[in-house]
Amino acid sequence: MRKSYHKKVKATGKLAYRINHQITAPEIRIIDEVGGQLGVMPFSQALQMAQEKGFDLVEVFPTAKPPVVKLINYGQFLYQQAKQERKARAHQKEVEIKNLWLSLRIGAHDLAVRQKQALSFLENGDKVRIELALRGREKQHHQLAKEIINKFISDLQQAREIKIEEGITQQGGKIATTIANK
Repeated sequence: MRKSYHKKVKATGKLAYRINHQITAPEIRIIDEVGGQLGVMPFSQALQMAQEKGFDLVEVFPTAKPPVVKLINYGQFLYQQAKQERKARAHQKEVEIKNLWLSLRIGAHDLAVRQKQALSFLENGDKVRIELALRGREKQHHQLAKEIINKFISDLQQAREIKIEEGITQQGGKIATTIANK
């Protein structure tokens, strides 16, 4: 049995490319540094040509027959890929869910402050989860709590177009709903 002295390519979360001596195919299709096809040639000849030009052979399409290899500077190639990933991550916006707590005995001014907070959260593109906790004897008045939440939502809808993501739910002594921008 023939022993292979090539390094194994570890499968991490990122794409792992075989470079130079890690390529095992006897014949490869080669693409030059500007994207032009140089045709199919033996691996040894392609490696010698890459070393003369000062580039690396990088297997870009290993499942093709014969595998496709490109002449590039591998360090620069990895840097460009990492740069593109960082740019893509920077443009992604993660939507957060912000919590607002109300109570059964909340005053009119406190309710107005919570509405301003909810509007600022919605302007930032976040979702808002409105929760109202019932304590002690307040648990008997869950219908009143639902009315307070519905009034809160209707006041918000007058100021901004919103949609109700999750209807009003009750779990134990807590009544909650989630809203977001339309």
